[in-house]
Amino acid sequence: MRSFIEAQHVFFVGTAPAGADGHVNLSPKGYDCFRILGDNRVAYLDLTGSGAETIAHVRENQRITFMFCAFEGKPNIVRLYGTGAVHRPGDPEWDELRSMFETDGAVRSIITSDVHRTSSSCGFSVPFMDFREERSRLIDWAQDKSEEDLSDYWALKNSTSIDGLPAVDK
Repeated sequence: MRSFIEAQHVFFVGTAPAGADGHVNLSPKGYDCFRILGDNRVAYLDLTGSGAETIAHVRENQRITFMFCAFEGKPNIVRLYGTGAVHRPGDPEWDELRSMFETDGAVRSIITSDVHRTSSSCGFSVPFMDFREERSRLIDWAQDKSEEDLSDYWALKNSTSIDGLPAVDK
């Protein structure tokens, strides 16, 4: 599974609030921002976005699922089910975790997960799609921003989830 996961250009992160009335969130992730830290621990570099559902849900109940799909080659889908944690600058593990990623700009947090279940399935209905290139728009946008600009953006757009759960602290 490790080699399959590391070969994917995109993955998906699924989370949900504890209550039945909240919104389930599924976020696609790109760039080289996923790391396997050990047999049962993974991390991804959480970049700035228009919402912060994953952060809010993980902070509330720690539940997180990652999904990787083969869009080329042999059909396959891999899911990692785990217990997540949010790491922000200044947190005890931040420097060590951050050193594992080269992507600069727009970094909001690092999400780690202790994986308690893995599964794979056929993926026979997943279409073939060719990877052309990463989109640079987010990184380009962030390069023009100071730390204060990003902090202000997070306060405006990422302080709570769409369900009103706390997310990014300023």
